[in-house]
Amino acid sequence: MNVVILGGTKGMGRAVARLMAMRGDRVVLLGRDADDLAASAADLVARAGKGNPADFATCDLERPESFAPALTAAAAAMGRVHCVVVTAAMFGTQDALEADTDLARRLLTVNLANTIAFCELARKGVLAEGGTLCVFSSVAGDRGRKPVGLYGASKAGLSHYLDALDHKYRASGLVTVCVKPGFVKTGMTAGLKPPPFAGEPDGVAADVVRAIDRGTPLVYTPFMWRWVMLVIRHLP
Repeated sequence: MNVVILGGTKGMGRAVARLMAMRGDRVVLLGRDADDLAASAADLVARAGKGNPADFATCDLERPESFAPALTAAAAAMGRVHCVVVTAAMFGTQDALEADTDLARRLLTVNLANTIAFCELARKGVLAEGGTLCVFSSVAGDRGRKPVGLYGASKAGLSHYLDALDHKYRASGLVTVCVKPGFVKTGMTAGLKPPPFAGEPDGVAADVVRAIDRGTPLVYTPFMWRWVMLVIRHLP
C-alpha cells in the first residue's frame, strides 16, 4: 500500500509510520521540519529492511498554501496513493488557551478549518480514485468538558466532518477512518498526569493500522476509552 502520513515524525504518527513501513507499505512523510522529515525517512528505510524507499515533503497545517504542493509531491514520488493518514494537530491546555486568544485562534484554525481543508484537497486529488482517509480526532470532542473546552471543540467539529464524509463517499470508494485516541503518552502530553488507561504510541499504531485494513469508520484507542467515553457522555 502507498501511504501519505501528515505528522509522521513524532508521537503516534511516527509509530504508525514505522509500523506501516516495517510491514512493507511505502510511506511518504509530510511535516513542517525538513531535517526531522529526512531523519524520520531514513529511520523508516532502516526499519523496513526491504529496499522500500521513504520520501518526504514539507507541509505545515498553519500554511494552507503548502497543502497542494505536498500532496502533489507525494503522488509524484509513489504514483497511486492508497491511503492518507493525518495525525498532525495542535494542543494546548484550557488555561493556556483561555489566557492567550491568539493561541486559541491558531489551535481552532489548525485543528478544524485547516485540517478539513487538507482532507478536502486529498479527497479531490490523490484519493479521487478511491482509497482510505484516516484522520486523528480525539475523545476530547465527544462531550464538552471543562478541562478541554476549546481543544475539545476543535476535535468535535473534526469528528462531525469525518462522520459525514464517510456517510457520503464510502459507497463511491472513499473510506474514512476517524481515530479517537484517549490519553496517550507522547511529547504532546508531557508534563500532564496520565489518567487510568493511558496508552502508548505503539499500541495506538497497531489499533490504527488494523482499522485502516478493515475500513473501520471509528476507532477508540486504547479500546477501553470507548467505554470510558460512553459513561462520560451519559453523566449529568
